Amino acid sequence: MVTTKIILGKSKQKWFQLTVLLGVLAAWGMHGIAQDESTPDKTQQRVPDPKQVGRESESIVQVANLVYAGVKSSQCFSDHFLVEVEKQSAISTSRRFHAVKLSSDELFNFPMVIMTGEGDFQLTDAERKNLRTYVERGGLLLASAGCSSAEWDRSFRKEMATVFPKNPLSQIAMNHPVFNTVFEIKELVAKHGKPRPLNGVSYEGRLGVIYSQDGLNDTAHTQGCCCCGGNEIKNCVQINANILAYSLIY
Repeated sequence: MVTTKIILGKSKQKWFQLTVLLGVLAAWGMHGIAQDESTPDKTQQRVPDPKQVGRESESIVQVANLVYAGVKSSQCFSDHFLVEVEKQSAISTSRRFHAVKLSSDELFNFPMVIMTGEGDFQLTDAERKNLRTYVERGGLLLASAGCSSAEWDRSFRKEMATVFPKNPLSQIAMNHPVFNTVFEIKELVAKHGKPRPLNGVSYEGRLGVIYSQDGLNDTAHTQGCCCCGGNEIKNCVQINANILAYSLIY
């Protein structure tokens, strides 16, 4: 049984959402994402007791920061939202990301993974296969173009079309449940003007990929990183917290 705590802050989350989240968090601790590489069916999507990395308690939710395209790392994405989600919900989180290769079996130990960067890139065949399997088995990829990089955006969209040819990236409406898990988010707020909507890849009724072309990196809470003139979304802390909660609930 996973041990959790409820800390009520200024969030407008409803009591029934907290109850659901507690139950789902317990289920996550008992089941995890399957690591078998065969094509999953509805009875093979979960395997009991995934390996907990970093020697942390099994009650702690961990998030991975991806190494992809061989050696390209997901830098300049703040982990500050992990602190915020623990303050405002029933989720106990690790206070840091774990660096994980997209091609590695270790990917399947995490309910949510982060992918960000700048410039062109191309995934390997092994990375594409692993990402598709990860999403099919219940994992969620949160992707963000660092500094609103147009080159990274083009590469990411091309890769998603290759990995999920039958599940194209599409706009996520603001009334989607992902905007009402921990925080009630009515709109996206950017540094400059109106931001572009979040996009997502849906698989079997749930979001398996959530993507921001403007950026959800929260560089204000990182060291040695900046938005570099990009149009980063300013309420990204609350959005990222909601996305983590969504990855556990759905």
